[in-house]
Amino acid sequence: MKPPSRPPRTPSRLSDFLHHQLNSYVLAASAAGVSLLALTPPAEAKVVYTKTHQDIGTNGIYELDLNHDGIVDFLLQQFGTSSLNSNRLLADEALGNAVLGSLNSSNSRKSIRHYAAALKPGARIGPRQHFVKGGNNGETMAWIWVDPDIGQYHTYGKWIDLNNRYLGLKFKINGSTHYGWARLSVHNAGTKITATLTGYAYETVPNRSIRAGQTSGGSATEPTNPEAEPGTTLGALSLGAQTVLSRKQP
Repeated sequence: MKPPSRPPRTPSRLSDFLHHQLNSYVLAASAAGVSLLALTPPAEAKVVYTKTHQDIGTNGIYELDLNHDGIVDFLLQQFGTSSLNSNRLLADEALGNAVLGSLNSSNSRKSIRHYAAALKPGARIGPRQHFVKGGNNGETMAWIWVDPDIGQYHTYGKWIDLNNRYLGLKFKINGSTHYGWARLSVHNAGTKITATLTGYAYETVPNRSIRAGQTSGGSATEPTNPEAEPGTTLGALSLGAQTVLSRKQP
């Protein structure tokens, strides 16, 4: 007699909005927390992909939980200040996590800036890539400000006016290092930045590389299809329907 099948577990839903002043508390608590809702993917499913559509407005925050275990892995956030005519889009990592990118310095160590890379589809994300962490409120994706004296715009970062580029992500699951990606489109008009998250994925096998845009397959050496949807592969079918997180933006 076959034992009755268990109903599928559903990932926890996060709060609608969290003010940026509490960011450090959210990340610290998430890194230290132990989730009772952690999902155990089937052995044949190596890459778990989640499709979504989330706009991140000025002074908005999106809590990115790559593996749906109730622990916030990264914050995608914007800081906008009318007094400084400035807007910044950042990827802020929880303790032990990091973003694929670079450090740029000018005259002194005090002026070191952390920049998140804007990866093209198929780029490798894994142990031999350079990851950064510990930037001021996170790693800069796009930063735009205008000099009020001369009205000149200044832009910094790798994410100025791009469609469907990828953040390379390194994060911890139960103390083991995993790699993943988040796909965003970023546009700007003046100092206003519009960022839209359209999907994210991670490799379930620790210390194994993933390709930017990879949604299925057992290793980063397999062909990838950035536009593939969950349910089009055997691995995705074994996982069932993916849950799309919904969030009210400010």
